[in-house]
Amino acid sequence: MAELLNCPNCGSIFVKTNLRDVCEACYKEEEKAFETVYQFIRKRENRTATMLQVVDATEVEEELIIKFIKTGRLKLTQFPNLGYPCAKCGKLIREARLCSDCSVELQSQIKEHENEEDRKREIKEREKGTYYTHGK
Repeated sequence: MAELLNCPNCGSIFVKTNLRDVCEACYKEEEKAFETVYQFIRKRENRTATMLQVVDATEVEEELIIKFIKTGRLKLTQFPNLGYPCAKCGKLIREARLCSDCSVELQSQIKEHENEEDRKREIKEREKGTYYTHGK
């Protein structure tokens, strides 16, 4: 079901759908920006352009280009030097939300936390103990 929201770009009210997260006017602007970016990077000599080069050449904001990548409109397999920042450290990545280093670190921290929780549980179980009473 669609919901009524303010456009994150211009603030006007619009009905959000699965296809659009901005108002009609901003959507049209995004489409023009996408065409500009796509026309630039699809040229053979520009396929290896970095994000900075694409931003400079097209004057399209980096955040919008990242949005095109994350929504799958730009396929990174065709453009080897494009990517988006890791959600934790900012390193350029091409898939997922975290780079491999941050992912390994996060998994390590989760494992460490689980081990600590297990240790606390064991201590609590040992402290409980069982008490017997002799009835007469």
